[in-house]
Amino acid sequence: MRLLYCGDVMGKAGREAVATHIPELRKTLGLDFVVACGENAAHGFGITANICQSMFEAGVDVVTLGNHAWDQREIITFIQAEPRLLRPINYPIETPGQGFGFYMTAKGRRVIVIQVMCRLFMDALDDPFRALNETLNTHPLRDAADAIIVDVHGEASSEKNALGVIADGRASMVVGSHSHVPTADARIMPGGTAYQTDAGMCGHYDSVIGMKKDVATQRFVTKMPTERLEPADGEGTLCGVFVETDDRTGLALRVEPVRVGGILKQAIPS
Repeated sequence: MRLLYCGDVMGKAGREAVATHIPELRKTLGLDFVVACGENAAHGFGITANICQSMFEAGVDVVTLGNHAWDQREIITFIQAEPRLLRPINYPIETPGQGFGFYMTAKGRRVIVIQVMCRLFMDALDDPFRALNETLNTHPLRDAADAIIVDVHGEASSEKNALGVIADGRASMVVGSHSHVPTADARIMPGGTAYQTDAGMCGHYDSVIGMKKDVATQRFVTKMPTERLEPADGEGTLCGVFVETDDRTGLALRVEPVRVGGILKQAIPS
């Protein structure tokens, strides 16, 4: 199976990158399933129902969220009716929505998507290690699904890496989100799971992690409140991770970074 995970979609630049490049990537890479983190899609803060629907129409199969999940209040109702929109699995049990989902590809292959949120420098949620471990135990690769995709939403690379270790051999791919910077450590771990600490963002990189440079920089320089942060304008780069799996085991045969459009050096799997 051929899978693509796209990092945090940041504002209009990120949405346009998704709308422009996902349809073509689905064709050129022969993609079976696409996941994208949409928690910054609505002007940098959360997501709306209309934006989520536009991402589905562009060819994204599942949209994940994160610590900005509830910034747009309308999403609280929408997520309860839309199984293709996921929030972190380690939110309290009473939280609306779900943290993992079971899906079928156009070719009838079974895919499970899980999102888990870290705790270092983040909100104090339930234990992400226990939540991920329990979900993988009750939904084993090959028995429950032909591919399992894990989105690890977190600040600390060490915590993301440790969650990757927990999932190694039990998921097809584990990819980090949240930091908006693509890491250079794409690899297949010893147990056969593809891993990258952070996919980066889908957004304009002449910015401070997707926000306009002047306002964001002034917050660091002056340590004073400034005007509201605004997403940077310009052509966005779609950043993600491409994985090809073994149909027999569901584990990774190949993992490569994806960078298309914008100002970053391009990386498109052959």
